[in-house]
Amino acid sequence: MLGFRFIKFQPNYYVLKYKKGRVVREGLGLAFNYYSPTTSLVAVPVGSTDTPFIFTESTSDFQSVTVQGQVTFRVSDPKKIAGLLNYTLDNNTKNYISDDPQKLPQRVITVVQVLTKKFIENLPLREAIRSSEPIASGVASSIRADKAIESLGIEILGLAVVAILPTEDTARALEATAREQILKEADDAIYTRRNSAVEQERRIKENELNTEIAVENKKRQILEAQKEAERAIQMKDHEMKQAEMNFTITNEERKKKLVELSADNARKQADTRAYGVSVVLKAVEGIKTEVLQVLSQMGMDTDKLIAIAFRGMAENAEKIGELNISPDLLKELLNKKK
Repeated sequence: MLGFRFIKFQPNYYVLKYKKGRVVREGLGLAFNYYSPTTSLVAVPVGSTDTPFIFTESTSDFQSVTVQGQVTFRVSDPKKIAGLLNYTLDNNTKNYISDDPQKLPQRVITVVQVLTKKFIENLPLREAIRSSEPIASGVASSIRADKAIESLGIEILGLAVVAILPTEDTARALEATAREQILKEADDAIYTRRNSAVEQERRIKENELNTEIAVENKKRQILEAQKEAERAIQMKDHEMKQAEMNFTITNEERKKKLVELSADNARKQADTRAYGVSVVLKAVEGIKTEVLQVLSQMGMDTDKLIAIAFRGMAENAEKIGELNISPDLLKELLNKKK
C-alpha cells in the first residue's frame, strides 16, 4: 500500500534503519513502520553461530591428516561488520540482497585453517593425531588475537578440534604398527612375568641355601663350642692331674726326705747302740761268763728266771736223774701265761 510497511525483528538481530544515507534508528529486536522507497534496512544477527569445519593438512613428516572440528562465534560489533559486509534486506522478500552473510562463516573457517596449518606442519604424524586438544587451545588463542577477525567485529566464543585423522592407508599402517607393538608388549609382559617367576624361584632357592648355610654355620659354631668346652674340660682335668702329680711328687719327695731322715736317725741310733754295746763289751771284757749271766738276770721277772732255769735243766738233762715239779708251780706258771 503505497510503500508503507511494518516490520518486526527478533531480539538477536541488530537493526540499522537508513534513510537518505543516514542511520535514523538502530537497536536490537526493533519493530517499526517505514516507507520502503526511501528506507534501507540492515539486520545483523548477533547470536552465536556454530560452524563445523573439515580440511586436510600435512604434518612435518609429509603425511596428510584430516582436521575436523567446530568454531563458535558471534558478532560483537554489528556496525563494524555492517560497514564491511552487506547485510541489507530486500524490502519485498525480507532476505539479504547479497551473499555476504553466507560468506562470513567461511571467512572464519579460513582463518582457523591458516592457524591450524601452522600448528600441524610443525608436528610429526604420530604426535599430531594425539594433539587435538593442544591444537584447539593454540588455535583458539591465536584466532582471538587475529587482526582479520578483530576487523570484522567478531568474538570467538569457542573452538574445538574433534579429530585429526590420517589417511586410510596410513591409519592401517599405524594400526598394524600399534598392533605389533601391543603384541610385542604382550610378549614382553609374558617374558617379564616368566623372568620374574624365575627370579623369584632363584631368590627362594638362594634363601633356602642361605638358610642351610646359616644352619650349618650354627652347627659348626655349636660343634666348635662343644670342642672348646671339651678342650677346656680336658685342660682343667690336665691341670688337676698335673696338680695331683705335683702334689704326689712333692709328697714323695717329703716321704723321701722323711725316709732319709728316718734312715739317718736309725743309723745314728744304731751307731749309738753299737757304741753303747762296744762300751759295755769293753767294760765286761775279762769277766767270766757265769758272772755275766748272773748280772744279766738281775732284776728279771720270776717267770723269765724260771724259764731260764728250765732251759738250763734241759741242757743238762743227761745229768739229771729224776725231776719233780709241784702242781702249784705249774699252776702259777700257767696263770701268769694267761
